[in-house]
Amino acid sequence: MRIVCIGGGPAGLYFALLMKQLNPAHRITVVERNKPYDTFGWGVVFSDATLDNMRRWDGPTADAIEVAFNHWDDIELHFQGQRIRSGGHGFVGIGRKKLLNILQQRCEDLGVELVFETEATSDADFPDADLIIASDGVNSRIRQQHAAIFQPDVVTRPNRFIWLGTTKLFDAFNFLFEKTEHGWFQAHVYKFDDSTTTFIVETPEDVWRAHGLEQAGPEESIAFCERLFARHLQGHQLMSNARHLRGSAWINFQRVRCRQWHHFNGQSHVVLMGDAVHTAHFAIGSGTKLALEDAIELTRLFRDIGADIPAVLARYQAEREVDVLRLQNAAWNAMEWFEVVGRRYCEQLPPPQFMYSMLTRSQRISHENLRLRDAAWLEGYERWFAQQAGLSIAEGEKPPSPMFTPFTVRGLTVPNRVVVSPMAMYSAQDGLPGDFHLVHFGARALGGAGLIYTEMLAPSADARITPGCAGLWNDAQAAAWQRIVAFVHGHSGAKMGVQLGHAGRKGSTQLGWQQMDEPLPEGNWPLISASPIAYGPNSQLPREMGGADMAQVTADFVAATRRAADAGFDILELHCAHGYLLSSFLSPLTNHRTDAYGGSVENRARYPLEVFAAVRAAWPAERPISVRLSCHDWFPGGNTADEAVAFAALFKAAGADLIDCSSGQVVREQKPVYGRMWQTPFADRIRNEVGIATVAVGSIFEADHVNMVIAAGRADLCAVARPHLADPAWTLHEAAKIGHSAQPWPPQYLSGRAQYQANLKKSPA
Repeated sequence: MRIVCIGGGPAGLYFALLMKQLNPAHRITVVERNKPYDTFGWGVVFSDATLDNMRRWDGPTADAIEVAFNHWDDIELHFQGQRIRSGGHGFVGIGRKKLLNILQQRCEDLGVELVFETEATSDADFPDADLIIASDGVNSRIRQQHAAIFQPDVVTRPNRFIWLGTTKLFDAFNFLFEKTEHGWFQAHVYKFDDSTTTFIVETPEDVWRAHGLEQAGPEESIAFCERLFARHLQGHQLMSNARHLRGSAWINFQRVRCRQWHHFNGQSHVVLMGDAVHTAHFAIGSGTKLALEDAIELTRLFRDIGADIPAVLARYQAEREVDVLRLQNAAWNAMEWFEVVGRRYCEQLPPPQFMYSMLTRSQRISHENLRLRDAAWLEGYERWFAQQAGLSIAEGEKPPSPMFTPFTVRGLTVPNRVVVSPMAMYSAQDGLPGDFHLVHFGARALGGAGLIYTEMLAPSADARITPGCAGLWNDAQAAAWQRIVAFVHGHSGAKMGVQLGHAGRKGSTQLGWQQMDEPLPEGNWPLISASPIAYGPNSQLPREMGGADMAQVTADFVAATRRAADAGFDILELHCAHGYLLSSFLSPLTNHRTDAYGGSVENRARYPLEVFAAVRAAWPAERPISVRLSCHDWFPGGNTADEAVAFAALFKAAGADLIDCSSGQVVREQKPVYGRMWQTPFADRIRNEVGIATVAVGSIFEADHVNMVIAAGRADLCAVARPHLADPAWTLHEAAKIGHSAQPWPPQYLSGRAQYQANLKKSPA
């Protein structure tokens, strides 16, 4: 096979040597624009696991890298005058030039032709090639020439960074944070050989401009960074070898994804590899890892499938893009953390929590994974966290996991951070909860959750979603709820919350297990909404609310609030999410009003805030109120996280204690981006930018998830919905799984606890 690799970076060189080793008869050429054994950049980093993978494919290359690399286990944070270190992270650093030299030498040893100082401008320049590897970097010319086929998605990120080096040696991967009069700078620092350290300085665009660095040349920028990080450099200078850069040495990261990775140009099969097809931010140090593993995967497929190039390339993209996307998502999370760290975390999180947040920024490293890496550090952090929550931990006593610490909001203390999320049960008769509700909520209270919410209770009969929805518009309903609350309080340590909401245009529909969101076959009641817009093609058209409607609905909410207080609920949540009545005012997709209740964010929030104010006035002052928001509409023209932050700030100013951060369900055409803990970023942003306690919800289904979210300060409570439907004792079982023996069990169930714990010990890991 005739193979040409355009670009002599890690991807092109490593693929060339692997394929030559696989079949020495292959004629392989690597074309590189730079001089031989000459490149730019400082150190690159990848994990021990990547090196182990390389060793399985080419021992001599891995051995040569191992001799040259610098290995470290520790990550050290310098922040607000504190120095915090955690171990067990296992990284490898090597000079980019040294890595390429090793790969170049190995290529030469195997008989790969290396052509230097040659600019390959087109894949058409190699008509004799069977396969062309376009490994020509983030600004790939080949990708640009065939953009209509490859369909690249290139996103330029807002932070500016400069890639420098220094002779100051550090014995760990260091993260340095320094505050200036205009904002925060951070440095990513790691030694990669016996005499040199990589020193990447990063800052937001506005801070960069405020310091005049937009006009600064490379020398001025280096001098600025030397002054800023002088106490860390201890007299050593910073250096740049980025000779390829013109003007400012500060650049923006470009995230690259491609819809198509390969094509046939009429003569040769062309496939993108490395940064040409995907990039991963340096915040998790995986760009080189991706490039090397691209080369390994494509070589493996040629070995397993043979010379059927179209079949190999199709399999290559199908299998490789899944792993790449997973790592890109982790890198994106880490990148975003550094992009917002100055405004979201540096002023809000104390140093120990800041360190935890930084270590878990990618969401690949979980709470228990940190325990595997550095158990002593994590236990110390858990001790600190428990003390911040008001617990007194005796010397030698094992601290509880963060999810099992109490949380206090206004006059309410919840015993742990697990919330049974409001979930419609569609099992009431004329709004009246019955035995099912007593058993349903009672079981979850006995199951260990700290806070249990009712389903959304309607303040009037015509406020229900379905005829089976529960309500709180009469005294009989209040008495039934009082019975349930009394059981929860009398038989568990759980607190009981009530969620009040009006269905609006999503009302008068069938039960959830029938045709969800579709109108009743008969007996529909009239609907109201912010604007006369039907929810679906078969939905009833709601009437636009007028002043009299608003006054009546507000009065209904107030009456329901007073009944909830009399029933003994500990906390009230006002439902302003999911496209229901109050949500329909907040979203521009459902609010087309031209009066004082439509238009701007403030106007759209006006009526929900009026209802909130009336509810707050009727609710006991010592009891907290939460507001549930749809923090993203997931449809063009709708609300995004930016509006959610604005709404949260308005509700906070009005007296809200907690924001329950959900999203979507506002319009049927929504296109959410699902994933593990997928809505937690909304809770994180609102908590740390608005300065209000939050509830995270959405695909949180393990103790590890709850611990990571709570410990990192991304939320104060975690709402767990579907897992509680499958397992009422979810909290007790998760406590047992992580060895939290202090979690109280009902005395009637203690023998079950003993057997459950014994069975866990017998089960294979």
